[in-house]
This record gives sequence, C-alpha cells and structure tokens, in this order.
Amino acid sequence: MMKKSPLLLFLLLMAGAAAAAVSSPKFKVLAFYNLRVEPDHVDFANDAVVYFKRLAAEKHFQFDTTTDWSKMNTAVLSKYQVVLWLNFFPTTPEQRAAFTDYMERGGGWIGFHVAGYNDKYTQWPWFVNFLGGAVFVNNNWPPLPARLHVDPTSHPVTKHLPADYLSPANEWYQWEPSPRLNKDVEVLVTLDAANYPLGKKNLLTYGDIPVVWTNKRYNMLYVNMGHGDKIFTDSLQNKMYEDALLWVGRKKK
Repeated sequence: MMKKSPLLLFLLLMAGAAAAAVSSPKFKVLAFYNLRVEPDHVDFANDAVVYFKRLAAEKHFQFDTTTDWSKMNTAVLSKYQVVLWLNFFPTTPEQRAAFTDYMERGGGWIGFHVAGYNDKYTQWPWFVNFLGGAVFVNNNWPPLPARLHVDPTSHPVTKHLPADYLSPANEWYQWEPSPRLNKDVEVLVTLDAANYPLGKKNLLTYGDIPVVWTNKRYNMLYVNMGHGDKIFTDSLQNKMYEDALLWVGRKKK
C-alpha cells in the first residue's frame, strides 16, 4: 500500500477542516410567528420568512421557523443563538419565563412591529423594562411611508443606511416614555418630526418616536417595521435587516 506523504496528509486535513467550516452554520436562528392574527401581520411574517431563508443561504447561518409558540421553552431555546418574533409574542407564564431566562443568559432577540406591543393589559413588567420602559400609546392609520432619521450611521446595524431616507408604508408606533430616555437604550432610527401629522384616521402629531433601538443590557434589537406586504420592497432598508441579524447573531469572544 502506497503511503501518503506528510504534505498530502496535511492538505487533506486542511480540506476537511475547510469543508467542515463551510457546512457548520455561523449561528442558529429560530423565528416564531402566528398565522391567526391580523392579515397584514401575516403578510409581513410570510415575506420575512422568504427574506431570511434566502439570507441564511447566502450568509451561512441556520434559519428555522415555527408557528408553535409552545416551543418557547428552555429546551428548544437553548439550541439557538437568536430568536425572532415576527408578528406575535409569548402569552403564557411558562413561555414568558423561558424567554426571560434565555435573554438573561445571553440569548439574542430581534422583535418586529407588534412583537413589541404592550399596554396596561399585557401584565409583563420585565418585558417593558427589556424594551427600555417603552409602552405603546398610539399609532398612525392607515399605514404610510415615512421619512426616517438614522443616528448613528456608524453602528453595525445602520452602517449601510444614509442619515435620512424614506421607509416603505408601515404602521408606526408611538411610545411613552420614549425609550431614548433610558440610559441603557441606544436609539438607532427615529421617525422624522417633519412627517407630522402622519396618518388620516389615526394621527401621529408630536413627540420623539424611535423606530429601531437596542437595550444595551441585552443582545437585542427592536424594529418597528412589520405591517403589511411593503416592508421588504426597499433594498436599502433590507440591508439593515441583514446587518441587524448578523449583529445580533455575532459570536461572542
């Protein structure tokens, strides 16, 4: 039997290691959504699944989806580095406790639009603090495009955005108090006050209205976009979603 040379063995080992690196995902993402909610929110979730599946193939991360919110449990969450809430949120004490523990232990989260909704009936004070103290108080109606202000443009999530741009039609949420007032919050994108009054039936007429922010105590990002089938129609804004997921999914040193 012919013996393999040390150089050949080395090359084979390197090739095997490279193949393993390609086949092994950079990180694993689990997206939760609900098909029995407002149709515009279902449209967004379906579009988001298509977008992130394509992105996963391009950027080599694992992207799984589920409409079964009972999987919001410790055993399942422990398998993933990032959790997405596309159009809904945990509703039972067990689901909420599992998510709280996941985030307190360093898990990653991106919530879109209604995923951040909370009011006096929600009864989840930990989540209100998680969002930086922000409580929903108002929204525009109908969904409309809006000018957004980006600051800073140097953040990994916003590095491909200009300082100002026109975002596709969306239902924009107003919060009180503004999460910007929380010392742990970094606001990345804000509704430009030049939009006011925004809406026809329901109006946004005043105030500081952040639309993308992170609570720096956690590996998280809230994104207000997520209503209807226009959200992924702007390639510039789509790049922000890509950068956001890669930022939250980054491997800790």
